Amino acid sequence: MKFFDPTGETYGLPTYPRKLAPEGLATRRQLRAQGLRPGGQDVVAQILWHGRRDPLTRTRPVRAAYLYRLDLALPVRPMTPGRARAVAAMMRARRTCPLCTITYSYVIPTSLGSCPGCADTAALAA
Repeated sequence: MKFFDPTGETYGLPTYPRKLAPEGLATRRQLRAQGLRPGGQDVVAQILWHGRRDPLTRTRPVRAAYLYRLDLALPVRPMTPGRARAVAAMMRARRTCPLCTITYSYVIPTSLGSCPGCADTAALAA
């Protein structure tokens, strides 16, 4: 079975294929769903699988998800008023166009670097 290396001899870390990780281990996303966080612990094992085939190179990249021990996980830190203000300020900055300084209800695409209106104007001027 490919990617099954519980001793870590081949991949340097105990490695399992998808859906075959032992009990007591979880990914970051699984920890978050349970209201937990890794809490500074090191990665204990990994899950490896083949991703989708790249249409240009026709190769399937190897994807990885790191596993952490559930018994060492800590609860997620609660959202404090200060953290809530900081998150709101960060999101407001992502929604504000740097050229026209209008704050939109959506996040401005990083590919454009400005709101679509300003990006169209800049493209026409060039």
